[in-house]
Amino acid sequence: MIHELKEIINQAVINQTKELKNVLATVVYLEGSSYRKPGVRMLISEDLSSIGSVSGGCVEKEIIHRAKSVFIDNKPKIITYDGRYKLGCEGVIYVLIEPFFITNNFTNHFSNALLKREKFKIESHFIKENEAFGNFGSVVTFENNKQIEFSKTFTIKKNSKLELFAQIIEPSFKLIIIGSEHDAVKLCQISCNLGWEVDVITPLKDSKGIKYFPGVNSVTNNSPETIQFSNIEDNTALVIMNHNYVQDLKYVIKLAEYKPKYIGIIGAPQRREQLFNELFEFVPDICENFLESIYTPAGLHIGAETPEEIAISIVAEILSVIRKKEPFSLRNLTGKIYN
Repeated sequence: MIHELKEIINQAVINQTKELKNVLATVVYLEGSSYRKPGVRMLISEDLSSIGSVSGGCVEKEIIHRAKSVFIDNKPKIITYDGRYKLGCEGVIYVLIEPFFITNNFTNHFSNALLKREKFKIESHFIKENEAFGNFGSVVTFENNKQIEFSKTFTIKKNSKLELFAQIIEPSFKLIIIGSEHDAVKLCQISCNLGWEVDVITPLKDSKGIKYFPGVNSVTNNSPETIQFSNIEDNTALVIMNHNYVQDLKYVIKLAEYKPKYIGIIGAPQRREQLFNELFEFVPDICENFLESIYTPAGLHIGAETPEEIAISIVAEILSVIRKKEPFSLRNLTGKIYN
């Protein structure tokens, strides 16, 4: 979610420099099922261009059309979209459409939260009606308890009978890639396209820099003997792609000091037993949870052959581990996709 919100905020600032008004559309409630869950957003500019999406692309045109009144009178409103008759999605979505103005105060707090990888909360106030106008709007609460409204026209009132949609925005998912070969470049590219924050660690003698890794957050030269990891939180994964067993083993030994949720290692299946045996030799008190966080060979068994396909299989495995989902074809699913 955070990468989509970043794009929306960046575009809103650009629009404001062009003296164009902005409107924010947020799905705040869902009856039944829909393509995406509540909390998705899209930004609409006064010239009716937009960024972001609240569905697979079928709802956006109607939202843009119904947002025109907000540009004229600055009055936020709630609309509904019934996908049961138009899309076959078997659900009704409630969309809050509100004036959206980015202040310097908000930009400073938002940038600071991104830099410190802090989560924050967005609360949207609304009623469950169609084409309803009122004191609706959203407020952001940062970790220092600073609250900032999206709209100048919205004020929070105590004892309000409005509905409330609350959403915690987590920091960007972080991927640390250890390696610099062609497959590492492809994994970096695909992960960045997902909005992940990617840091690449290359060997000390490797001259590859940021220009080799499109979208990367940072590229550093280091070794397993000197590296110090930081901020390896629950939403962080590591993939070791050295193509060098000794270096791989050294990095895994180093990582035993930490508690990452996912460590993927490129290599043949035969190396797995050797790796675990030597880990016990060098780290006798290694915990079982750490061993369970190691996935080697990295990736799901989907028949991947090219570097791009292998990268997709690794990304898919990371998602399944972090979100605690057992991979299978959705055609075998009954009921809701999102739980």
